Amino acid sequence: MAALSLFFLLAPIIIGIYRKVNIGLCAFGSVLILGAIGKINVKTIQAGFPTSLFMTLLGVMMLFAIAQDNKTLEVIARKIVALAGKRTFLIPIVIYVFATILAGIGPGTVPVMGVMAPFTCSLAAEMGISPLLFCAVSILGAAGGGLTPVAPTGILGLSLAAKQGIEGVEFAYAANSVIAQTVYFIVVYFVLGGYKLKPKTEASELIQVTKFDRNQIFTIVGMLVMVICVIGLRYDVGLVCFSVSFALLLLKACNEKKAIAAIPWGTLFMIAGIQTLMGMVIKLGGIDLLVNGLAKLMTPKTAPGVIGLTAGIMSWFSSTSGVVMPTLIPTIGGIMEKVGGVTAIALLSAITNTAHVAGTSPLSNGGSMGLAAYSAIANPTQEEQSKLFVRLFLVSAGGVLTVTLVDLTGVYNLFG
Repeated sequence: MAALSLFFLLAPIIIGIYRKVNIGLCAFGSVLILGAIGKINVKTIQAGFPTSLFMTLLGVMMLFAIAQDNKTLEVIARKIVALAGKRTFLIPIVIYVFATILAGIGPGTVPVMGVMAPFTCSLAAEMGISPLLFCAVSILGAAGGGLTPVAPTGILGLSLAAKQGIEGVEFAYAANSVIAQTVYFIVVYFVLGGYKLKPKTEASELIQVTKFDRNQIFTIVGMLVMVICVIGLRYDVGLVCFSVSFALLLLKACNEKKAIAAIPWGTLFMIAGIQTLMGMVIKLGGIDLLVNGLAKLMTPKTAPGVIGLTAGIMSWFSSTSGVVMPTLIPTIGGIMEKVGGVTAIALLSAITNTAHVAGTSPLSNGGSMGLAAYSAIANPTQEEQSKLFVRLFLVSAGGVLTVTLVDLTGVYNLFG
């Protein structure tokens, strides 16, 4: 039954990728079959649905869907990038730092990728330079800042870790993410020539810096209120986001239908479906079997690198938050018991950081959005598109290898 449960975990992932359908919905479609075979009753299956996590993520995503709909995030991004002016070597640094901070205060990795990747690739096209550097640094920044306790991916990671008895790692988890992504940002900045940019047109000439309108000012105030309530007053982030969203809707700060439609429902279904199925896999011994297999490849020193590389490779073909994290984070407790001498925060950070850096791949959300935006504006030939596709994937592969090496250094234990 343990082996069969792992098959039922892998099957929805493979089917979802091959048939291009939502992996979470495939997982929901598998739970009844696996439950019947494993003699797990319906109430137990339903209890595995991550209700609290689902509500928290929905609240955060709702607030920032509003900010995306009324262009608040886009205007902020344009204002920040315009600060570089004629100092073009600063533009990649400004993009990276801004994306990191923006992701950290609430939107999280995927929404910031959704804003920054198309914007920066469009900027690159208008400046007459390759979008490879701008796309990569915006995605790395979004990944670097996305693991705070108020960002969706950070909430997910900490929630999954808490089920393993891993608590009190909020600061270390977020700090390790910034460390790992910044290491690869530095590599990308120099390898791709960020320090010697020679654009045909200056960024400040292309970006019209307009004033924030009424709706955007309300949204910024709402975002600040959320941060103060969650970090300063320790309120539940999901409920606060719902309250702020309610106030913004009353103020008509956005188009309600468009904002609701902009919520990444597919990601929510993916997370919920895999989590529900994962609950059954754990009950049937599948995770114990997976842990035993991984433990045979590990020593106390190599464990973070092995689990990180596994996460990075998985992330090329599936969602980091929807598949990789819910699949691998539950193995941490077992690996610590089998291998010994390895810390929970090292494994937790290795899984998330290495999976995140794979996001520059054109097969992932960030890389694909950037490629689409550049193609729409620059109108490249099929050959140019193909070259950019390959280069984006090479940047992603370089990131997975680089962060795997970071996983092996022991740096993640500095804040643990």
